[in-house]
Amino acid sequence: MPQGQLSQVLREAGLPAAEDLLVGPQTLDDAGVVRLGAAGAPGMCLVQTVDYFPPVLDDPYWYGAVAAANAISDVYAMGGTPLSVLNLAGFPADFPDEWIRDILRGGFDKVREAGAIVAGGHTVRAEEPLFGFAVTGLIHEDRVIANDGALAGDVLYLTKPLGMGSITTGNRKGVISNDEMRTAAQVMATLNKDAADAMEAVGAHAATDITGFGLLGHAHNIAAASGVTLRFDAAHLPLYPGSLALAQDGVVSGGSARSQAALGDGVAIEAGVDPGLVRLVYDAETSGGLLIAVAADRAAALESELALRAVPIHRVGKVEAGRAQVVLA
Repeated sequence: MPQGQLSQVLREAGLPAAEDLLVGPQTLDDAGVVRLGAAGAPGMCLVQTVDYFPPVLDDPYWYGAVAAANAISDVYAMGGTPLSVLNLAGFPADFPDEWIRDILRGGFDKVREAGAIVAGGHTVRAEEPLFGFAVTGLIHEDRVIANDGALAGDVLYLTKPLGMGSITTGNRKGVISNDEMRTAAQVMATLNKDAADAMEAVGAHAATDITGFGLLGHAHNIAAASGVTLRFDAAHLPLYPGSLALAQDGVVSGGSARSQAALGDGVAIEAGVDPGLVRLVYDAETSGGLLIAVAADRAAALESELALRAVPIHRVGKVEAGRAQVVLA
């Protein structure tokens, strides 16, 4: 659902207030954070999220692995530690058993890598395959990294390349080979655990993972929740090889146009930015990296922590005072 429409229906639905809800749907953050209260150790909270989608890959194993990494990433984006998952799956009646096994195996392998437990799940018949997880994690309330903490003067980092919407669309159109797609799948299936550990070690102010709303959509959620402007340097954005050329040829997912329409004047594109890059940064990503806002005097420390964990270092912009807006220059 486009984020503008989602925000509107959430407002109209009348979300009930809850004293122990530290992060809820109002800020369109990556996950909810609920204080355990008397049920747990002082200050301990649950981090809860759910994510599932139809296939973005033809390979069933990698589809499952990417879906799991994508769902678990929401917990990492809050600074949490994954604890357990519940599987959500829908398959057509004639879907081969061996494909279902491979999808499940890919997903379960990633859950195991994250150190979490598969506690159960639910399956239904569906016209097209759907697969993902509801994920529960743990975090102390003093260590939550939400999307409303960005401050003017912060520096922005991104930990994975952009362009997976173009790559997966290109694969469906037959202009990206299966071998090339498998290499991209390995990037999408990479857990954001190390990036999360690095940002937690230096006390990042805000973070989000870049998924269905694209770079500009998720960045705008930070801008709106924090009341600041996020300014990106177009020349410093990391791009997956070949994705810009595809976007220049109009090979992007349907999410690009929807995101541009939904964000409206919440995004400003300065003159001279490549139109293909504009399509790409509006486009939906699948299991993208973390966008991290950190104080300028902690930027070098974050780079050291990322390097220590072999996480790519991409300094992509800064946070400025001003209206809740994203600027691409």
